[in-house]
Amino acid sequence: MPDLNQSPDLALNPGQSLPAPCLFLPDEAATQALGAALAQVAGAGLVIYLEGDLGAGKTTLVRALLRALGHTGPVKSPTYTLVEVYKLSSLYLYHFDFYRFESPEEFVDAGLDDYFRQGALCLVEWPDKAAGFVPKPDLVLSYRFREGDSCDGRDVLLQPHSPGGEQCVNALMSRLPSAAAPC
Repeated sequence: MPDLNQSPDLALNPGQSLPAPCLFLPDEAATQALGAALAQVAGAGLVIYLEGDLGAGKTTLVRALLRALGHTGPVKSPTYTLVEVYKLSSLYLYHFDFYRFESPEEFVDAGLDDYFRQGALCLVEWPDKAAGFVPKPDLVLSYRFREGDSCDGRDVLLQPHSPGGEQCVNALMSRLPSAAAPC
């Protein structure tokens, strides 16, 4: 299960007086637990950026989120297809990956702006590759690997950028246990 720590050295979000929550994910099971918890609080109309290096766990989180929402089919990374579409009951979930973009304009050329609508939950990997074209996020999950001989796992900073993103983070944090391990 992810560990929560309100670390005072993290950057503040605009309009917030508290630091953004940071979670420590020691292994794949913790990433899956975070994805399952996020499935319970994220909904239609949100744009969530997933930032981090290759192999940080972004697609693992999406896979766990989809499983928690009842999807039983395959879940693959949209690295080559740019977007994977999932229809879950009354929710459309779009999983984007812009890693292979050579320029941000490819976002418009591919017609991807049509996917970002009120009835959809959009999860975006590598949003910086479509900067200036991809809609602004409601929430950013920033992954970073822990460094050092005694540390494995990842830290995930949860940064809300809208009232919807802030509600999502607050609801998510109420579902996750707090722990003393620093992030």
